[in-house]
Amino acid sequence: MLAIRDLRVSVGALELVHIERLEIPEGRRVGLVGESGSGKSITAMSIAGLQPREARLAGSVRFAGRELVGLSDGDMARVRGARIGFIPQDPTRALNPTTRVGPQVAEALRLNTPLGRGAIRARVLELFAQVRLPEPAALYHRYPHQISGGQQQRVLIAMAIAARPALLVADEPTTALDVTVQNEILRLILELSRAERMAMLFVSHELGVVRAVCDDIGVVYGGRLVEFAPAGAIAARPRHRYTEALIGANPGLPAGDEIPRQSGRRFTVIDGSVPAAGRFPAGCRFRNRCRHATAACETDPPIAPGEAGAWVKCWHPVAAGGPP
Repeated sequence: MLAIRDLRVSVGALELVHIERLEIPEGRRVGLVGESGSGKSITAMSIAGLQPREARLAGSVRFAGRELVGLSDGDMARVRGARIGFIPQDPTRALNPTTRVGPQVAEALRLNTPLGRGAIRARVLELFAQVRLPEPAALYHRYPHQISGGQQQRVLIAMAIAARPALLVADEPTTALDVTVQNEILRLILELSRAERMAMLFVSHELGVVRAVCDDIGVVYGGRLVEFAPAGAIAARPRHRYTEALIGANPGLPAGDEIPRQSGRRFTVIDGSVPAAGRFPAGCRFRNRCRHATAACETDPPIAPGEAGAWVKCWHPVAAGGPP
């Protein structure tokens, strides 16, 4: 359904993202995980055509056989509204504070479906019930500041799925929420994806959350996708040294469909911090923080394929099925 080849996102002479390959089959949930500043969100926003105005895209993003790179803003807006749904990070910034929430969702339906006025209102109330908002008819007339942050995010989810898109892009959708409602929102997104048979690109810096929500995981560092594998394989048998370090720094990974909680075990710390854009080293971008780096890591590693569509870009990967 979605196929990326050699996608580059640049601002001026500064390259922010270079994704060599990424595929999301129909109905499959794929997660992007990495530390803040790794390039996850700009990748997701570029797929949905929401990258900053000054950003320039090159390469290929094919969705349902159609090339998205190079589309006009108007054409991309029609694809995004009708075929690609987008859930942003911060509902307080995404919703218009001067407009009631019901009409905001109704506008998305008016632009992206053939429904008439009466049918649109009925569909909005149906969506509010579907995302488990209380008293949909009363909430329709409320302004964003009159509802909670969790309810605001549910309104945005309703807006994202309003036209029954084939692909849902969720950009760290629980970041701005209180921890007490994060679990509910994550479960809701997962259930809706299954019920509507939507493919999904889910972005998060929490590996345990991505493991619980997604079928496959892509690990992003320095604007590069460095490893891709089924979610269970990533959690149990990481290959890239950055993935290994992320798992070591994670307080707990769920075994299945469970949103992670603190396990109480000790965890390690990744050396250093993510460099600013343009400050990553040449070659393997993780090499200045990696305890296994050698001179070979000063050049870009090739993609090494694995089982079940998995692959890794690392000169010194963790031994498959063995100790580090």
